[in-house]
Amino acid sequence: MFIDYYELLEISPNANSETIERIFRYFAMRYHPDNRDTGDESRFSEIVEAHNTLKDPVKRAQYDVQYKDHLSLRRELAEEASNTKGLERDIVIQAKLLSLLYVKRRQDVNNPGIGDEELERLSSCPREHLEFHLWYLKAKGWIARIENGMFAITVEGIDHANSEHRRETAATRLLDHTS
Repeated sequence: MFIDYYELLEISPNANSETIERIFRYFAMRYHPDNRDTGDESRFSEIVEAHNTLKDPVKRAQYDVQYKDHLSLRRELAEEASNTKGLERDIVIQAKLLSLLYVKRRQDVNNPGIGDEELERLSSCPREHLEFHLWYLKAKGWIARIENGMFAITVEGIDHANSEHRRETAATRLLDHTS
């Protein structure tokens, strides 16, 4: 896991060696295990590791390459989080998965499962994206893996799908009456 040494030391990535030393000494005294008031051995170790990396020009240059990659990933994460279309798409995929599993259970209550590959094909969602949605729906208790390893909708999933349908129907009726 990537550790942001600049954030850990509360310094700018442009900090010079004198600043790094000054801040290191401050935090080292504060978190040294011998300090009875504020000592923290794990935090002290992290600070020493950050200092040793950033004070060495070669290690710092290598670290800065990783740091820039990390910043790029954070930027991508922030952009995706601010894109509401992604969230809307996720809601549609999850509703589609529940609907597929609902219909399968209704059609054959004794054989209600759909396999991973079939769900991928029916939902038009690639496996790497489908994993998130299956995890979420399982965690909510709306779907489960059955004895044969396939996914099936649960009673809670049916109740959820029905309540969503009632809500959408009510909203549609409301819109019809105001037109």
